[in-house]
Amino acid sequence: MKYERFEELPAWKAALGLGLKVFSFTEDRALNGPGDLRDQLRRAAFSVSNNIAEGFERGTTGDR
Repeated sequence: MKYERFEELPAWKAALGLGLKVFSFTEDRALNGPGDLRDQLRRAAFSVSNNIAEGFERGTTGDR
């Protein structure tokens, strides 16, 4: 199956779901302390979907 847009990729959809779950999980006040753990977890989770989209736009299957 050929995908026209990265939004159609099952991996991208799963990564977006991961980001939403992490965002919900990190609403807990225990993660709102010094060290910025909450923000780091959120950025890392959403970077997964961003990286998939970036890789799709390159149009290749391997690293260069």
